[in-house]
Amino acid sequence: MREDRQNDEIRQIRITPNYLGHPDGSVLIEWGETKVICTAMIENKVPAFLRGKNKGWLSSEYSMLPGSTPTRKVRDISRGKLDGRSSEISRLIGRTLRSCIDLDKIGERTIWIDCDVISADGGTRTASITGSYIALKIAVKKALENGKFKEDPIISKVAAISVGKVGGINLVDLDFREDSNADVDLNVVMNDKFELIEIQGTGEGDTFSVGELNEFLKGAKRGIEDIFKYFEIVEKYI
Repeated sequence: MREDRQNDEIRQIRITPNYLGHPDGSVLIEWGETKVICTAMIENKVPAFLRGKNKGWLSSEYSMLPGSTPTRKVRDISRGKLDGRSSEISRLIGRTLRSCIDLDKIGERTIWIDCDVISADGGTRTASITGSYIALKIAVKKALENGKFKEDPIISKVAAISVGKVGGINLVDLDFREDSNADVDLNVVMNDKFELIEIQGTGEGDTFSVGELNEFLKGAKRGIEDIFKYFEIVEKYI
């Protein structure tokens, strides 16, 4: 049993919109002790495979700053290669956000989503996805106001949460201590119709049944419902 919150309760989330001055959209998302700066910037060009098709693209990059973890996280440029975990999470963020936007409505432009973890205590990818949606929303709102976009391309909201089993107990929104001891660990992404966008899951220390998977997904849905309720407050200030 958790001491600071219920087993199906998410950590406190705080989103600060327009956290940076230069990007089209930016937020600082604080999710418990996990903190991520998410930005969205619109570029007036597309990858080669989309040139001349009057269609846009959305791509993402994710990284963890050296001081985000108890031991220094070495920068990719010092390693001479891209960290495999960062690359995988970058693709995840891009996939999930492309599900919530009609890229035919943004012209030949690329929206770049960048997520920089400044403090990691579990759930950095779920915080990045959730914060990036708000950063994207801000960028799109500005593009509509200045006439860059003719109509709103966003078709749904997106949020993500982790769920898992630790010591035989099902938990929602695992912090680092819980995640590092989890027998089962899943990351779940949904839209505001509570349709699944992506599930990443593994039985790290134990197997789990289809019935247990359904229970994990019910817990994720409850957590994401709370996030969308918080979105209603945040969206008043963007």
